[in-house]
Parts: sequence; structure tokens; C-alpha cells
Amino acid sequence: MKKALLLLLFTITTFAQVDKVEPPFWWSDMNRSDVQIMFYGKNIAQNEVSVSNGIIIKGIQKTENPNYVFVTIDTKNLSAQNIVFTFKNGKKSFTKNYELKQRKENSRFRESYNSSDVMYLLMPDRFANGNPNNDSHPSVTEKYNRDLPGGRHGGDIVGIIKNINYIHELGATAIWSTPLCEDNDERYSYHTYGQSDVYKIDPRYGTNEDYLRMSQELHKKGMKNIMDYVTNHWGWKHWMINDLPTRDWIHQFPEFTNSNYRMTTQFDANASKRDAAHCMDGWFVKSMPDLNQSNPLVLNYLTQNAIWWIEYADLDGFRVDTYSYNDKEGIAKWTKAITDEYPHFNIVGEVWMNDQAQMAYWQKDSKIGAIQNFNSYLPSVMDFTLHEAISSTFNEDQATWDKGIIKVYQNFTNDFLYPNIDNILTFIENHDTQRFNHLYPDFKKYQLAMTLLATIRGIPQIYYGSEIGMAGNKDKGDADIRQDFPGGWNGDKNNAFTASGRTDVQKQYFDFTSKLLNWRKNKSVIHSGKTTHYIPENNVYVYFRYNEKETVMIIINNNPEKQTIKTNRFLENIKNYTSGKDVLGNASFDLKNEISIEGKSALILELR
Repeated sequence: MKKALLLLLFTITTFAQVDKVEPPFWWSDMNRSDVQIMFYGKNIAQNEVSVSNGIIIKGIQKTENPNYVFVTIDTKNLSAQNIVFTFKNGKKSFTKNYELKQRKENSRFRESYNSSDVMYLLMPDRFANGNPNNDSHPSVTEKYNRDLPGGRHGGDIVGIIKNINYIHELGATAIWSTPLCEDNDERYSYHTYGQSDVYKIDPRYGTNEDYLRMSQELHKKGMKNIMDYVTNHWGWKHWMINDLPTRDWIHQFPEFTNSNYRMTTQFDANASKRDAAHCMDGWFVKSMPDLNQSNPLVLNYLTQNAIWWIEYADLDGFRVDTYSYNDKEGIAKWTKAITDEYPHFNIVGEVWMNDQAQMAYWQKDSKIGAIQNFNSYLPSVMDFTLHEAISSTFNEDQATWDKGIIKVYQNFTNDFLYPNIDNILTFIENHDTQRFNHLYPDFKKYQLAMTLLATIRGIPQIYYGSEIGMAGNKDKGDADIRQDFPGGWNGDKNNAFTASGRTDVQKQYFDFTSKLLNWRKNKSVIHSGKTTHYIPENNVYVYFRYNEKETVMIIINNNPEKQTIKTNRFLENIKNYTSGKDVLGNASFDLKNEISIEGKSALILELR
């Protein structure tokens, strides 16, 4: 008995010397066969490291901080197995088990989201509270307070899972949730962009297992799970920030230095080195230390963490926050490493710029980037210039040289700048912008914008709640554009997740959106067809999507008055078609002479 007790005490003492292991496990049969395992514990670097089973250690890297050691092993041709690391210092030694798991069959060639999808963006804390028991948690600081607009409101992963059917019925095919990893900030932690542990789901959202189950439930419906990944920064409460592996793990200055947010300095041939450095290296905000992607240890850590989540949670894609604030050479290596491991994996980067050439610079194989011998390897970018045009165009009733629907037309005239125009993310709003229904509290204008979004090139993204008329004024603060979805909490008087629970206004918005998006699901002519558009006249924009089998004519009348358009102007695309059936209203239109369209309305005509 005494001998057993001594053995137990010895086990506890020795194993306590390894406090963290990241990645916590890995997989066999990875294309990227080297894995660099970080062991963290008090003075762990004082030990010599060896590994069992004849596995090759390709490198051991120690830093100025003795609490870290980075051990690289080669997993090529290894089967799934448990291996043992031994740490020895003189006569003292201890061990740590490590698991190589069996990789999911065909994992490397998983399909990702593309232009056939419609992405549904939600903020989990504000979407639905499926498990009130995790509203607060002892391991994190900020507690539940739904009365505080910027507080934790209790939405979680179970809430998302319970409402997948709602999103599916709407016609969306993929979910982009804002980050779900732990954020232990004292306040405003609900947005979760200041992550404190990037291998752990925030306990107020649930567990890692809950997140995997979310992917599984989505896949049962033929839907996709897109993770919001943050490479640029962590939260200041991240456990590693308090005990940095290296001083240059994050960018540090003699005094706090904010990013200047001037992303043009990343490619401006005339930019000063100081301005460029302050864009990339300055902190995004005071509570978000800026990660140094030019440090190979940091870059490898972020790369492996991203791959780990793809494998573990069976992910279908990434959206990368603040993409163009990263060290651009470092983030290009990160992106290439992900897409080398998963050749079909799609990644869309947040590149918030107001010029198409500047955004196109960041897309993979850009000829603009090639001028500077730069390739980001980033498959997709977000169409911020279209969003900007949409933010004002539908309130401009009188067409002028640069006002009205011409803004949308002009945006598309620059499509030639993008290497892959079908693979850009289009949107009328997101979690950082004014709510569309605040800018336009008018269902007709919502119809115009959504018709446009559903029928143009690219991957449409909608923001939770807009499909039931939700609004919000960013001028009042971010919390106002991130309100709770009605029906997501026990006791909500209005449950918009169900048809019977929707108000008449919510039903009007939802029914229109659902019909439109479900029509789009099976329309390859919209997903990958060509586009011909015509210069708007009288604030009426006409364009065609077509392929070898089908032609769709879209008419958007941004004029408040009824307009009649003569069809002979469009014979280049109408050709021998004689009629068009309206997708949304089911009426048929004769294409021989002219088409009349009501003010502030749209038609989607399938030509016959």
C-alpha cells in the first residue's frame, strides 16, 4: 500500500512538469509530415528529450524562456499510435504520452465552400441560448449579463445546432460563426476576437466536442462549417502572452503603438518603412497583442493550429480576420501551407479596402501582386467595394453620372482585376457594418439588394436576422448591430425561428429570402455562368447570367417610378428566346417588344 502511494505521488510530481502540450495530439498520414510539438512547464528546457518507437526527432528548439521546448518529429509513414516522450535531466526523468490519431479517409481532399453556397454569418453569443447551464463558467472572468448590451448574453453552440433546420430552410448552405475559441477578457468578450486559448472552445459556448458535433449536424444537412480564424492577434489574456516563448513572439515597442490601419502601405512603392511597419506590427487595439508571423516559431504554431482545427472539427473552410494586417510574407506562407495540405480548401480573407485593384492584390495569383513578386496564395477576398456601393445606391432615386444604380454597375466593370472573380465573398452587411435594414428601413429596397446579391458572381453572405427584418444602428455602438435573435432565449415573446412565431413583417422578409435562396441552390448558371451587363438607364440595371444551357435576365429598377424598357437593346443576350418567367412572382413576360417593371422592384427572368 505504502509503495503504491509513493508511486502515485511520483507520478503526480513528474507529470506536473508538463503543463501544456500543443498541438494536444496529431494525425498520421498527413501530407505535412513534420509536426512541431510545444511542451510547456517550469524549466522544462533543462531536460534532454527523446521519443519512443524509433521515431525520428528532426529538431529540438529551445528559446530564451526555459519554460518552453519545441520538438519536431517526422510522422511520415507512421501509423496511428501512442508514443512516449522522455524528458531527462541527470538521473531525474519523466515521460509524456502523445497520440497520433487515424486521419479521416480522404481528409486531404475535402471539398470546401464555393460560389454554389450561401454563407450565413452569425454571432454565437447573440444567436440562440441552447444550454443555459454554461451561460457563465468559473474558468473565465466575464459572467452572463443579458441586460448589458455589450455583455455575455448566453448564446452558444447548442443553440446553433438546435436551429440548423431554420438556416437550412432559409436556403443558406454554410455557416460562418464569429470565433468560438476562448476569450477571457474581463468585458466585451462576447465577440471572441481576443482569444486566450486557441486550442479550446470558450466554455460559455460549449466544448470542443460540441463544435465537432456542430460540424457533424451541418454535414447531415449537406451544409458546411466555416471557422473564423484570427492570425493577426490574440487577446492580452492569452496564457502565452503572460509568459512569452520569445520576446519577439509579439510585436513590442517602447510604448504602446497602435496600427495605423493604412493597409495600402503593404504595397505602396512610395510608403515609408516606418508607416509600413506600424500598419503590420502595431496592435489592432490595446487589448490585442500583435502576433509576429515573421518569427518561424509563431508562424508554425499558427499553421499547425489551423490544420489541427480542420482535422479535429472536420471544417469546410476559413474566413480569416484582419488578413491584410499580418506580416504579408508570413501570412502568405501560412495560407500556402493550409492549401498545400488541403488543395480544395477555401479561405476568404478580410481585406477591407476601398479600391478593387488594392483588394485584387491579395487574391491568389494576382497579376497586380506579381508586379512586386508577391503571391498571397489567398483563394478569396471580400467584396468591400460592392458593399460600399450598396450602402447608398438604393436611396439615390434619381440617376446621375455617379449616383444611383450606376455605382453597382461601375463596381463590376473592374472585375477583370481579380484572378478568380467567382471566388469572392459578396455581402450587403456584416457584424462590423451598419445593418442594411437600418440604412434602408424599406422591404422593397431589401428585395432589390437581395436580388442583386443572389444573382451576381461570387459567394453571397448574409448576416443573421436580416432575413426577418432585424436592424441596428452602429452609431449607437457595436452591440446595436449584434442584437439577440428573437426566439433564441427561453421567455422571448417573439420566436422568429418558427413560421408560427413570426410577425407579419418577419414572415414577409423570411418568405422572400427563403424563396430566393432556395431557387439559387441549384442554379449553376448563377454559380459559374458568365455575365453581360448593360449601362443603367433611368436608374434601371439589366444584366444576364448565362451558360451553354441557360440564360437568366435580371432587371433591377432603382427608380421609384414604373419603367418600361425596350427589349431590342438586349438582343445580344436574348437571342431567340421569346419569353421569360419571373422566378419570384411566377408571371411570364413577352420578350418581343418591351417589359414594364414597377418602381423599386426587381425581376429575375428565366428565359424560354
